[in-house]
Amino acid sequence: MRPFLLSLVAAASLALVAPASAVAQDTKSARGTVTAMTGDSLTVKVGMTDMKFMVDDKTTVEAVGAGTKSRAAAAAGKPGLKLADTIKTGNAVEVSYHDMGGTLHAAMVRRVASAGSGGIPPKRATGTVSAVSATSITVNGTSGGATFTQTYVIDPKTRVVGKGAGTAAAAKGGKAMATDLVGVGDKVSVSFSDESGTLHATDVRVTAKAAK
Repeated sequence: MRPFLLSLVAAASLALVAPASAVAQDTKSARGTVTAMTGDSLTVKVGMTDMKFMVDDKTTVEAVGAGTKSRAAAAAGKPGLKLADTIKTGNAVEVSYHDMGGTLHAAMVRRVASAGSGGIPPKRATGTVSAVSATSITVNGTSGGATFTQTYVIDPKTRVVGKGAGTAAAAKGGKAMATDLVGVGDKVSVSFSDESGTLHATDVRVTAKAAK
């Protein structure tokens, strides 16, 4: 694979000039820990999800010392720095990216002090229910362009919305459990919060019931 060069700026930079095509796209952001790198991709663990970003010569990198290293390479007549010269596996990073038809392109990768709690704003995931109990629901699906299998904690505060949910709850005297309202194979959209690594479902919206 032919190596490519990356644009690098010092961490103190406050402004970045993006290509017009990138500006026109909706820029998203993810923060986590680098788990893998190749010549043209970067994998970051965001919360409990591994997100893979494509990187190329339009990707900008911010890190302490990046500007100095880039100038030194230019002064020595050497090629510019590659991503691996500045970002390493295990580093905490924030990635600004564009979703190009399911392919995530990293517009900017910035070294940060902490990966934080992760999370992909907004914290909503869609997919298919693979397991459900009175206290948890497991969903296979997508979030921020990444595929995942995640289990969410549910409790009496979790709100379940969907066709037939009100009727089912009424039939149970208003005390229906999640298993009465959601089944394996149902299509759902889950809003959740990350509470110290535990994903808590604040609401579960049933978008389509499983075929009988």
